[in-house]
Amino acid sequence: MPSSHPPLLFAGTPEFAVPALKALLAAGYPIAAVYTQPDRPAGRGRKPQPSPVKQAALDAGLAVEQPETLKDQAVRERLSDYGAQLMVVIAYGLLLPSAVLAAPRLGCLNIHASLLPRWRGAAPIQRAILAGDSRTGVELMQMERGLDTGPIFARRETDIGPTETGRSLHDRLATLGAELLIDTLPAILAEQIVPQPQPQEGACYAHKLTKDEALIDWTQSAAEIDRRIRAFNPWPVAQTQLGEETIRLWAAAPDAHNSPEPPGAVLSADKSGILVATGDGALRIGELQPPGKRAMSAADFLNARQIHGARFG
Repeated sequence: MPSSHPPLLFAGTPEFAVPALKALLAAGYPIAAVYTQPDRPAGRGRKPQPSPVKQAALDAGLAVEQPETLKDQAVRERLSDYGAQLMVVIAYGLLLPSAVLAAPRLGCLNIHASLLPRWRGAAPIQRAILAGDSRTGVELMQMERGLDTGPIFARRETDIGPTETGRSLHDRLATLGAELLIDTLPAILAEQIVPQPQPQEGACYAHKLTKDEALIDWTQSAAEIDRRIRAFNPWPVAQTQLGEETIRLWAAAPDAHNSPEPPGAVLSADKSGILVATGDGALRIGELQPPGKRAMSAADFLNARQIHGARFG
């Protein structure tokens, strides 16, 4: 039976975009084609691997397009030939030229993982945790040439908890974004709502994460280091030096303990965790990962080691 919904295009690449694609399919929206980035080398064998969105599209039997760029005239013409009413774009990873933004009759709709104009850019989820924000959310935005500057159709907010990690917030916002899309899309397609301009005040940019940022600076406060460990879980994962070894830190919690010991000094180490001095307060490490080993609890780590008197950093 033909669908009552108009044909859409979908553009996305990472796991964050998959719930929205699946929600569109479950709601009966016909997807004319899915655009995603070309397969990239991954894993120990460095073999080209499909993106999570490509895998989901193939599982659903959808047409997949993987252009290296959307600036090519032939690529743009092929996109236009699909005759889509709207393109839904989520963490696609390629810039959309003006001709592409204007190709679908209703333009391009983006799901962004922050409360705009705060955290425009590549890593809004992790930057929000790192900055100590207490709330974040998802927004449906009409795309325009500026980076995440378009007017907003709808938003949904959520708290950032004191133990929130990049992974847990990513998963919750991906689900919220999919729900917001399905709830709002009928009104957008019927042109019953008008997107509202973003406020000018409070705009900031969420720079892409780098591995260099993952190195712990023990002169920072315990609260700052805790946020870095949580924000960078599961990537790039906070790390520190212990002697010649690089230790990855997966979970920790600030502790009220104050000590005259220098930042990075191990204050105590037992089954409750490894208590480390910082620039302000102490941090109790609960889960860590030595090189070549799996992540483990501090108690398991200490079964094979004696680190009293040691110093991280």
